Amino acid sequence: MFENNPICKLLNIKYPIFQGGMAWIGTSELASAVSNAGGLGIIGAGHMPPDALRSEIHKVKERTDKPFGVNVMLMSPFVKEVMGVVVEEKVPVVTTGAGNPGEFMPALKEIGTKVIPVIASVALAKRLVRGGADAVIAEGMESGGHIGEITTMALVPQVVDAVDVPVIAAGGIADSRGMAAAFALGAHGVQMGSRFVMSEECIAHPNYKEIILKAKDRSTVVTGRTLGHPVRSIANKLTRKYEEMEAAGASNEELEKLGVGSLHRATHEGDVENGTVMIGEIAGLLEDIKPVKTIIEDIVGGLSNAVQNLQANY
Repeated sequence: MFENNPICKLLNIKYPIFQGGMAWIGTSELASAVSNAGGLGIIGAGHMPPDALRSEIHKVKERTDKPFGVNVMLMSPFVKEVMGVVVEEKVPVVTTGAGNPGEFMPALKEIGTKVIPVIASVALAKRLVRGGADAVIAEGMESGGHIGEITTMALVPQVVDAVDVPVIAAGGIADSRGMAAAFALGAHGVQMGSRFVMSEECIAHPNYKEIILKAKDRSTVVTGRTLGHPVRSIANKLTRKYEEMEAAGASNEELEKLGVGSLHRATHEGDVENGTVMIGEIAGLLEDIKPVKTIIEDIVGGLSNAVQNLQANY
């Protein structure tokens, strides 16, 4: 299975399954577990200082000899130093978000790193492929955290038709049905964040996981549109306060201040009412916590049934 898959060939991985690069919880524990299980584990650099990232990379290298990646948030104040660490440590794969990695592309290419940006539009996908991207992650607005404005169902096939590199689908994918649907849309792999949050290896606070277990299909909301950086998370006291302030015409500075430290409060301190619980719209399907290896085995093992369901309808 997947012997001819272009993503598996490109990255030398067993399954075309990426773990989303999630800030604060995309740590060495989770990334190494995903890589060891045959997928691509990804450290979420977020706003991580360079020394902290180097430490996480070393921990991953100690725990696995399989390929892994680092997700670099290009709006990070440490982005140049972080990219320097990535180059020095010869990280096999880099995924990027919130910008154009063009200025870093020559140094990454020189060491053989595969660069795979996360994109939310066809125009951005085409521009980054022209700039040397090895593949792209087409992420729909169903995903958790920072989102675009196009759904996965609409975005993926348009990106597939527009570029000549492999496309990984992301946003609203958490099981074998979602993976089969992504393949049907023309994608060559999937990226999942929310599903891996609900793994035993994810270090997110128990309260964070518990509120997700209780989530339904309409439990998430989007805030931050007035700032130009919309974020999907579970509705709570913080999101309601944010919405009230947005409606009242609060300044960008006031809104940004409200969000400072809110993700860490939820992921590490367990304050899921006054912190940000980033999770995708697929949260209503996340009803258990399993080891990473079991999650991946279940998804891959269920693909045959998902395909049979497709065949049964034509």
